[in-house]
Amino acid sequence: MDRDLLSLIEAWDGNGVVTRFDRPTGTWIFIALHDDTLGPPAGGTRMKVYPALADGLRDAMRLAEGMTFKWAGLGLKFGGGKAVLAIKQPLEGEQRRGLLLRYGALIESLRGAFCTGADLGTSAGDMSTIAEACHHVLGIDYGSRTSTDPGPYTAHGVLRGLQAALAQSFGSEALDGREVLVQGLGGVGLPLARSLARGGARVLLSDLDDRRVEVLKQELGCESVAPADVYSTPCDVYAPCAVGATLNPRTIPTLACKAVAGSANNQLLEAEDAERLHQRGILYVPDYIINSGGALSFSLMAEGIRDEESLMREVDRVGTAVAEILREAAEADISPFVAARRRTQRILAEHRAPVDA
Repeated sequence: MDRDLLSLIEAWDGNGVVTRFDRPTGTWIFIALHDDTLGPPAGGTRMKVYPALADGLRDAMRLAEGMTFKWAGLGLKFGGGKAVLAIKQPLEGEQRRGLLLRYGALIESLRGAFCTGADLGTSAGDMSTIAEACHHVLGIDYGSRTSTDPGPYTAHGVLRGLQAALAQSFGSEALDGREVLVQGLGGVGLPLARSLARGGARVLLSDLDDRRVEVLKQELGCESVAPADVYSTPCDVYAPCAVGATLNPRTIPTLACKAVAGSANNQLLEAEDAERLHQRGILYVPDYIINSGGALSFSLMAEGIRDEESLMREVDRVGTAVAEILREAAEADISPFVAARRRTQRILAEHRAPVDA
């Protein structure tokens, strides 16, 4: 095996990694299983072309660890896991379907040790294909073989978490008149922007796809921001809803916002970036807490709850969790990142069985 891959596995504190090479498509499959304290590891399946093979495994490991904290943050009965399909080039048609079916068979062979759902590069339709070969896809109605899009539920949780951040920063959760810059208008950013506009916020839109921005500008009557100007544009809240690592030593000094509250995974390039934000007086809502609405809704669907109104009410819990974390951080004068990690570690510690001497 590639020495870089071995080095990553040797240094990782997770439970293990399941690896398979899909010869027909030249795809490497990585299923990273981080923690099973609260239940079987579960997390989305990401399909992406990576610059190097090790980048795919590293992505799976980081995201799996994030899922451990995401599930624990809300006290849900799943552990941290994530899958990456590191493809050589974009796949369509029968090639894509064949890969997904073989990947589903691999998940099935794990006998419930990993459950999955949609993520970057995969869709609800892809999940339906995977579900043809296994019984461990969250958000699937196995009776009708239909898959639910988690985006609207994630967006609703982000909205509630963002309002909690407004309440902490400005003394009121009201959206009216607040400026929110939404970066990334995909499955979460798009419904989030619409909800913010309906609530009276002044929404600033940014995306690499100019056409997508123009269409939404016309629909909502919003302004746009060029991708290169996102970090330095004055706003009340910056909502990163695209790729991760946008909060880093290069961008943090240029930020002109009061708070950061968005759906993107792994928004911090490194843990120290949370302290950099705290020192600048910028309130950072930890991504794995605020973007947990989709995961929460899927866990509830697994329990048989499928009514949309009921699910949305339950997703309001994301806002409550964010408010509690921000309050603890303010009282202790620590970053919300540290407060969130303390919260998840307390929950995990309560459920870990003592090791026999």
